[in-house]
Amino acid sequence: MSSLAKADPRAPSPAAPAPAAAAGITLALADFIVGVRAGGVPASVRAVLQDAVIDAVGCGLFGLTQPACRIVQSYALEQGGPPEATLWASGGAKVSAGHVALAAGTAIHGFDFDDHHRAKIHPGAAVLPVVLALGEREGIDGPTFLAALAAGYEAMIRVSLAANPNAARMRGWHLTGTTGTFGAAAAAAVILGFDAMTTASALGLAGTQSAGLWAFNSDGAMSKRLHPGRAAESGVLSAALAGRGFQGPRYILEAEDGGFLAAMSDASRPGEITRELGTAWRTEAVCFKPYSCCGSNHASVDAAIELMAEHGFTAADVERVTVGISRVVERQTGFPYRQSTVLNAQMSIRYDVAVALLDGTALVEQFTPERIASADVNDLAARVDVEVDPDMDAVYPERYAGIVTVHLKDGRALRKRVDFSRGMPENRISSEGLQQKFLSLAGTAVGREAAEALLARLLGIFDCASIAQEARAIGTLRLLDGATAAA
Repeated sequence: MSSLAKADPRAPSPAAPAPAAAAGITLALADFIVGVRAGGVPASVRAVLQDAVIDAVGCGLFGLTQPACRIVQSYALEQGGPPEATLWASGGAKVSAGHVALAAGTAIHGFDFDDHHRAKIHPGAAVLPVVLALGEREGIDGPTFLAALAAGYEAMIRVSLAANPNAARMRGWHLTGTTGTFGAAAAAAVILGFDAMTTASALGLAGTQSAGLWAFNSDGAMSKRLHPGRAAESGVLSAALAGRGFQGPRYILEAEDGGFLAAMSDASRPGEITRELGTAWRTEAVCFKPYSCCGSNHASVDAAIELMAEHGFTAADVERVTVGISRVVERQTGFPYRQSTVLNAQMSIRYDVAVALLDGTALVEQFTPERIASADVNDLAARVDVEVDPDMDAVYPERYAGIVTVHLKDGRALRKRVDFSRGMPENRISSEGLQQKFLSLAGTAVGREAAEALLARLLGIFDCASIAQEARAIGTLRLLDGATAAA
């Protein structure tokens, strides 16, 4: 453990608990985080996280071909700092762990293809960068890497569930940014060997740095990409300060005045922090994306593609389309679509359904500046109507469901409901399928041969002697010439 990160045993105990009905949930979460390293990670969780590592690294390498991520990467390189960790695909450039976490977190979320959870978060983008960056600095082994990753995922997911994802989203919070700090700090606490009180302090410092707003939807701005990177960086800072004895609010989750849950929504559910904590892992329900667009739109994309396969029509036969979704998804992705940025198209359910009907999928090629400018997709998107369906509203976000009705020019109306889109736990993408996704994304960024060699290393990452070698293997890669121009 770094000498700068050691907990100060002289740090005083916290003051009396906040007068909240759920007093003690922050400390309970801290106790759980400390226990993960000693208690081990269930095999089912390990299997999900093995897929998550591969998926996140592939997304991150491809993300570095995108303009927003290149800006943040260049910023991190310029800011530098002590050479603690290797910037991804930089040819080996080393900067501070916090700056690596910032750049990598932004890159993983850089094309909306990264893992997500029905707590309405993207955990991999906020947690994995911290584990790799601090893991490289501290020289941790594979089992510690697994424990830190598991603790970070579980903490982030439970905090988001406790905030009540629907209510927090309707208030305008982007939960990946606001809860990602908790996941990042939890992972850092495991790596640095904190006790429960120091971990609770790190969580408190993480919570008071929470940020992330949905204003990017107004104009397709780049800020959405930044949120998990900033959360990852804040988690590193929180742990660094807590380890030096800087006290954070150890009742950050439950405090009535300025507590995280009170701030996020008026319908928080603090019991979600401790419900089945240590016996049931919410991480098992992590979802992996088959399409590079908002996960809440995937059921409708699936429904559109399945209707074409079942009934044999093409986009040329379509008069108009009606999509039925929940009120939260209608707010989030049902806005009137106007061509602007790639992010705007990825978030638009009108665009996503239209391009799926035209191209039969919604992958990287469907979200390029050239494709979003095409007349055919813009014309069809203008004929996609969105409505709040009471059945969809009743099940969201426990089910990211959608109903698509395609009205054909011959007068037929074809309807399809999908409750569990491809990539959900109930409709898993195989590990082999995710490895092919990795090879496609990483191969585009750094070349097929380099991607295959890296994949072989990542498949054994939980058993390695030192995570530093694996982190450096990602960092010493170089983007192919023209990869950024072609993206």
